[in-house]
Amino acid sequence: MTINLISDTVTKPCNNMLDFMMNSNVGDDVFKEDPTVNELEKMLAKMFGKESALFFPSGTMANQTAIKIHTEPGDQLICDKYAHVYNYEGGGVSFNSGVSCKLIDGHRGMFTNEQVLNSINPPDFYHSPKTSLVCVENTTNKGGGACWDINELVKIKETCIEHNLFYHLDGARIWNAMVKTNTKPIQYGNIFDSISICLSKGLGCPVGSVLIGSSEFINKAIRVRKVLGGGMRQAGYLAACGIYALNNNIERLKEDHLKAVEIEKLLSKKHYIKKVEEVETNILIFQLKSNYDSNVFLEKMLKSGVKLISMGDNKLRIVTHKDYNNEMHLKFIETITNLQI
Repeated sequence: MTINLISDTVTKPCNNMLDFMMNSNVGDDVFKEDPTVNELEKMLAKMFGKESALFFPSGTMANQTAIKIHTEPGDQLICDKYAHVYNYEGGGVSFNSGVSCKLIDGHRGMFTNEQVLNSINPPDFYHSPKTSLVCVENTTNKGGGACWDINELVKIKETCIEHNLFYHLDGARIWNAMVKTNTKPIQYGNIFDSISICLSKGLGCPVGSVLIGSSEFINKAIRVRKVLGGGMRQAGYLAACGIYALNNNIERLKEDHLKAVEIEKLLSKKHYIKKVEEVETNILIFQLKSNYDSNVFLEKMLKSGVKLISMGDNKLRIVTHKDYNNEMHLKFIETITNLQI
């Protein structure tokens, strides 16, 4: 038995999802003639209270499209130093949009309204980049699946309005955040100008993200997606997985969260652990003490049939997900309990 806890992106479609996928009605989405893609886009736009939505091959492309629309070359966006758009999108902010990042030293990938205010460049000071966009990631990947306080997000929105800034949500794991904090899609739709949501992580789809916003914004996004090579033909087969997941796989995220908490409690008692980040959702980041080698730990795990990933600085990450079942969980708990290091 191989237990893959590298990421929730390793999930595979279940048989019911595959059946739903294969029975879907498709067309050419580049011509906007795929009825299943159109259905998914309308479904998500309605959920978040926005006018329109657009299906993308990846969350990175959706985020980069939003940044491209909200900025001009030479502008600057504000994000946390842990942000996915800065750390894990291949330098796309500068490559695609000619934009720099003002990095906030926040807490677990989250920052405050006051920190945003202190990061905005004076608009009449032409020596510094023009601040035009604030990007938020919820939940935070490098922050260990932490969830933003909805009230702080509202405060930042008010600052964005006051200073004429656009506001984008990288909602790669927004479903996990909503389940944990008991918030609703419409709350985020009311706050952000644009939202990217992922279907291929906790919801278990094979591929796909969706960008949500106003009709004007999405019309611009269609052109940018084309330039980036993101137009797909009979994409309804993939979109059907998204529809199935939205109807069946959101509430079950609680199971992933509970498993992560159980692992947190076990690891926190181990002598070789320096720190375990507080677990809120399905991501657990822990750090070994300096006299232990994370590479040795990873090798021992792999020999036991467990795949983990390093985050650098002797930190490792565990991500629970739909395909990490109860049998695997018991086996992993046993492995950690008996581990000699």
